[in-house]
Amino acid sequence: MNAHPTAFVDHLRLMARYNAWQNASLVAAADTLSDDDRWRARGAFFGSVAGTFNHVLWDDALWLARFAGDVWPELSVPVSLEAPRDWEAFKALRVARDAEVSAWAASLVAADLQRVIAWYPGGGDVRVEKPAAVCFAHLFNHQTHHRGQVHGMLTAAGAVPGPTDLPMLG
Repeated sequence: MNAHPTAFVDHLRLMARYNAWQNASLVAAADTLSDDDRWRARGAFFGSVAGTFNHVLWDDALWLARFAGDVWPELSVPVSLEAPRDWEAFKALRVARDAEVSAWAASLVAADLQRVIAWYPGGGDVRVEKPAAVCFAHLFNHQTHHRGQVHGMLTAAGAVPGPTDLPMLG
């Protein structure tokens, strides 16, 4: 990451585009399910399609707050799975959060990769500090991990998500 910081910033911007594209694809597939089917427990770590979607929405906000310097973001994991309950509200929030992620990525410069991101996990008293470049990469890795779970649950429920391969991104 230090050898070619401009290339890594470009990669993060690409991942922001990929993130929005994949979220739109999975949300469209989830639109074909009933609300009960989106909330049905399916054995995934966060239980349901909707719960997993909500977790990613929450975690994106958490990391964006940390990137902005908030070491004590006021967000809690239990709330992350249950809110929002309304599908239309979730869809609007997802689009807005994807725009936030894209704006954040567009604002990055190579020097941002040299920063340290600090936070207090779980509201505890132990401060964690990690290289910004690692945290930035984690944002997208985390999204991809949980979108894979959502993709599997949607497919098992009979929904048909679009392609996920990065080279297919327009």
